Amino acid sequence: MLAEAQPQSLLAKTHPGQPGRIMAVDALRGFDMFWIIGAGSLVHALHSLKQDSLTTFLANQLEHADWIGFRFYDLIFPLFVFLAGISLVFSLSKAIECGDRSAALNRVFRRGILLFLIGIFYSGAFREAWPHIRLMGVLNRIALAYFFAGLFFCFFKPRTLVAIFGGLLLGHWALLTFVPIRNIQLTRAGLAQVAEQRGDTNAAALFQDRTNPSGVKNSPTWAAAKDLFYSTTDHVRGGYDKGLNLANHLDFQYLPGFKYDSYFDPEGYLSTIPAIATCLLGVFAAFLLRTPALTDERKVLWLAGCGIAAAALGWLWGLQFPVIKKIWTSSYVLVAGGYSALLLAAFYQIVEVWQMRRWCQPFVWMGMNSITIYLTANILDGGFSRLAGRLAGGDVRTFFDNHVAEGFGEVVIALVGLALAFWFVHFLYKKKIFLRL
Repeated sequence: MLAEAQPQSLLAKTHPGQPGRIMAVDALRGFDMFWIIGAGSLVHALHSLKQDSLTTFLANQLEHADWIGFRFYDLIFPLFVFLAGISLVFSLSKAIECGDRSAALNRVFRRGILLFLIGIFYSGAFREAWPHIRLMGVLNRIALAYFFAGLFFCFFKPRTLVAIFGGLLLGHWALLTFVPIRNIQLTRAGLAQVAEQRGDTNAAALFQDRTNPSGVKNSPTWAAAKDLFYSTTDHVRGGYDKGLNLANHLDFQYLPGFKYDSYFDPEGYLSTIPAIATCLLGVFAAFLLRTPALTDERKVLWLAGCGIAAAALGWLWGLQFPVIKKIWTSSYVLVAGGYSALLLAAFYQIVEVWQMRRWCQPFVWMGMNSITIYLTANILDGGFSRLAGRLAGGDVRTFFDNHVAEGFGEVVIALVGLALAFWFVHFLYKKKIFLRL
């Protein structure tokens, strides 16, 4: 709920005016949200204004890798899950240490269930008709990762958690590598090719339609895909290609409702398993931050060293098990987790060790209301950039395009959108309004 009160203590070290929180963690969470709610639009607007090597590189980094590979934008989601793991340790530790495990479990269940339901609302509940409602979106994955990581934390010691982490990664790798699947690629092109090979020109034509069939009731395209899928009798193993892997096939068979990628979903069933491991990496980082025997400087060194080791191991594993965000491969967990630890080390060094704090205050406002700003952007149906277009579009945009440079109007709209977002979270921060689950 929304509460006008001091935010509950999450972390051990304090920052001015907010007792019980580590400013570096709040700032990093806000930095993560910054790219989601408008910074990407600003970079793309600058790239349209002036296309040089720098803007081209930045614009490319703010697009997801199509399948195999890793770009900066592929870090945004796992970084948030990583930070959720940090937060759960500090929010649950007091109850666990006092022997009140039931209170900790109650919090895990309440927050996990509420966040999952909010995720369904975010994805179209009450606005769209079934089946055009996505059951496994971004917030749903965060909810599930938090829920299971929270349960593990409540019942197991750190050494057991490390074993669980390894089991999740190895188990996901084994499932995708050794479980046989039908030899059919669940993409438009792949399905059309199979239909043509079987002489079914009508079905092949259906797959040329760009409409997402998973959101259409009684879709003939979906029915044709099912016919092709279940009539395929030959099987293969070790598939990691788009639409030709166990995770995508399970989503096609068993995930109801709207699927983001038509026949499967990047936040589907099987890829949620390694996402829990990503959250556990945040739990391990929190253990490090809570270790009183280590100085802040040593904590930074440990975070950086572990981050480099995890990223290197992930890229090495990626030679056999590719780094793929859309099925959250185990190698991707290590690469993203390593980079997340490095970012945390950098923020901790600057904010907590060097005490350079004024620059990151806007990120703190956003980090302390991250879910609120995310939901608000969704409710605005186009984010703050759409609202900015009401203020700086039309003749205002035309003025800047004509008197400064063609395309500068879009830069102004992006800047106004970011300013509105920061004004909103600053207003909530000053009024001490925080979304609590």
